[in-house]
Amino acid sequence: MIALLSAPTNLGLRPPAPGRAPGTWRAPEALRVAGLHRRLEAAGAVDAGVVEPAPYVDDDGRRPPGTIRNQAAVVDHARRLARRVVELVDGGRAPLVLGGDCSLLVGAGLALRSVGAARGGGLVHVDGHTDFRHPGNSDAWGSLAGEDLAAAVGLHVPEVADVDGLGPYVDPARAVHVGCRDDDEHAAEARGLLAGVVPAAEVVDAGGAAVADRVLAVDGMRDGFWLQLDVDVLDPAWMPAVDSPDPGGLDPDQLVELLRPLAPWAVGASVTVFDPELDPDGRYAATVADVVVRGLGALGSRR
Repeated sequence: MIALLSAPTNLGLRPPAPGRAPGTWRAPEALRVAGLHRRLEAAGAVDAGVVEPAPYVDDDGRRPPGTIRNQAAVVDHARRLARRVVELVDGGRAPLVLGGDCSLLVGAGLALRSVGAARGGGLVHVDGHTDFRHPGNSDAWGSLAGEDLAAAVGLHVPEVADVDGLGPYVDPARAVHVGCRDDDEHAAEARGLLAGVVPAAEVVDAGGAAVADRVLAVDGMRDGFWLQLDVDVLDPAWMPAVDSPDPGGLDPDQLVELLRPLAPWAVGASVTVFDPELDPDGRYAATVADVVVRGLGALGSRR
């Protein structure tokens, strides 16, 4: 049974303008208004509450060298989110975490380590970007929302990639990325380390169901994995309400075709980076809600 858990964080994103906070913290409530909770609860889901983050701080120029923005707050939120996810998994639920930005993948990773590999140690990372920036390949690192996959497989600074000595949270041999654009600057590095990297163009050409079959064929993936969905995997024609929209993405039906076969095998999932402040009339919240209901409605049903 799905447990809807709100995690309205924006801690891992750059400010949209000096002194302004990103709007992703509004996403869980916007999705509720768009009918997400009502539709899933009608099918048996339960509302599992909220894990609130600390307030966002624009700390550019003030944080210590060698740290990410809002680092202490990111780590604190990750620990509290992980505890709640573990409680839900131990209670037989499939957590569906509604972000927020994708820095919350650290919390999901901590939870994966806690529940044990036998109940889910893999990661399927569906995102318009590889999010593989880290101190070893970029001088521009520091915003975890663009670095979450690198952190999950242990390539980031230990303060975020090895919280409580539990890193790496995911074995790279059990991690697959799907959805980056062909010109992603870190795709080659990710392809050399992960079990698979499938650009969005390949999903369009092969079809989502065929790509899902490839993902599930990775050794150990049917033992369980976390499914991280960043909605910027959608093309901006369908989803411009994100911080980094890039052309060449999927349409909603293609994304649903990818997610639907994956969802039953997942321990849990997270949905991130939708920004309601870029969606004044709610049309894009409705798109996200529909994709989630159709694509993730069977989340955890094979577990």
